[in-house]
Amino acid sequence: MQADEARIATWFGDRAETVIETACARIYLSGPTAYKVKRWVDLGYLDFTTLEKRHWAIDRELAFNQAAAADIYRAVHAVTEASDGHLALDGPGRVLDYALEMRRFDETAVLSAHPERVDGDLGEALGRTVAASHEKAPPRPQAGGSAGMKYVLNSNAHLLNELAPQLGSSLVHAVLQKTEQTFAHQSPLLDARQAQGFTRRCHADLHLGNILLENGTPVLFDCIEFSDILSDTDVQYDLAFLLMDLDFRDRREAGVRALDGWLDASARSEGPALFEGLAALPLMLSVRAAVRAHVEAHSGHMEAARAYLKAALDHLSPPPARLLAVGGLSGSGKSRFSRQLAPRIGASPGAVILRTDEIRKRLAGQQPTAGLPQDHYSPEISARVYATLLTEARALLSAGRSVILDATFLDPDFRVDVEHLGAEASVPFHGIWLDAPPAILKARIEARQNDASDATVAVLNSQIARQPGPAPWQVIDTSGPIEACVQNWLQDQGLLPDRPPGP
Repeated sequence: MQADEARIATWFGDRAETVIETACARIYLSGPTAYKVKRWVDLGYLDFTTLEKRHWAIDRELAFNQAAAADIYRAVHAVTEASDGHLALDGPGRVLDYALEMRRFDETAVLSAHPERVDGDLGEALGRTVAASHEKAPPRPQAGGSAGMKYVLNSNAHLLNELAPQLGSSLVHAVLQKTEQTFAHQSPLLDARQAQGFTRRCHADLHLGNILLENGTPVLFDCIEFSDILSDTDVQYDLAFLLMDLDFRDRREAGVRALDGWLDASARSEGPALFEGLAALPLMLSVRAAVRAHVEAHSGHMEAARAYLKAALDHLSPPPARLLAVGGLSGSGKSRFSRQLAPRIGASPGAVILRTDEIRKRLAGQQPTAGLPQDHYSPEISARVYATLLTEARALLSAGRSVILDATFLDPDFRVDVEHLGAEASVPFHGIWLDAPPAILKARIEARQNDASDATVAVLNSQIARQPGPAPWQVIDTSGPIEACVQNWLQDQGLLPDRPPGP
């Protein structure tokens, strides 16, 4: 540490209750305020060795983060030295450094401190929050693509090769070799996504350690500001950090919900390429895990680093896609069954769930839990909903993603169309029909809150009166706990596990 840097650290430290040190900064907590000061370091991927570079970076940190967390990021102050040698903020004399003033928040509210809090509902909220940030993000048409990904791969390769003696040369070699093979295969898709406008100025460091939960709302903070080549990136690669982190922390149900929420929210402004791009998700998850591997290794956490490397390798060998259709009367537990099943099927974080209830709201320009009038359930609109569901499922299957379709499937023609889709995509198809006594169905409908379904007891009675006939697919009685029903189905299919939750 240089002399002036040490003086600044001592000056802030003497006034702080707590000091948090990271690889590139020190954060000083005092009362309701936090001050963040860059370390005077060159880590290869960032260089804070001059006053000008630190000033540039800290100004950008304020500007970038105010987009998502304006009430946390307040101002940049000059750390000055008076003629008598005393230090001050914005005082007279020579500028030694710059400090970012922030509102202090509860460190235990950062999601990495309690990953067990990230349940399915919060996972979906995270996905929708990230999608909203992407929709507002400035486009970066000249960035990203295969060139942007290659930069990260080269950086990972350099750092991991240096660490190979500690991490295990064979593991490092396997990860790097498989990554290059997968990258070569996915490069055309990465370039296509760049041309389609999916490269924007993103958060770029979107793991649970940079997400805060305040008043039940996720807040994204501490984005990357020091490198355009890292922050100007594919929105899906941005999301991939969150998905990888949830997967690694054994929160796959939340990961599925985050991906589903991001897709549903993003599909309101994006075309079919949104779903087609998921073919590159295994590569993106792997690269994110490899980044964490060398970060952990440089922090001295070798066991964690090796675990991330193994996860990186696993992501590059995803299980084959499947198509599942989960049908039944309203209240039979389709959505709960699908959400319990999805983390156990297919590539990480699990199968994508397409709900006709959510698609109907999306096509109507409404939020998922907004109520729709009955005229939005006309045969014409329902046909459009079904067509959209089939189009999106086809794109997902082509991208190698497992898909679960959540609908009543009372229409025999619609069931046939779904079965044909599985055959067309050459993937295993599983038709599941959920059933329970009418009294249980009615009780579940009456207990619903904040759900995309508009079904009422009157709608259920109409379904029962229509007598859909013998169940078309494998029947599962969901009178009991849904979790047990899912477990039994997986066991019956020999899918315990297709891939277990967690790393």
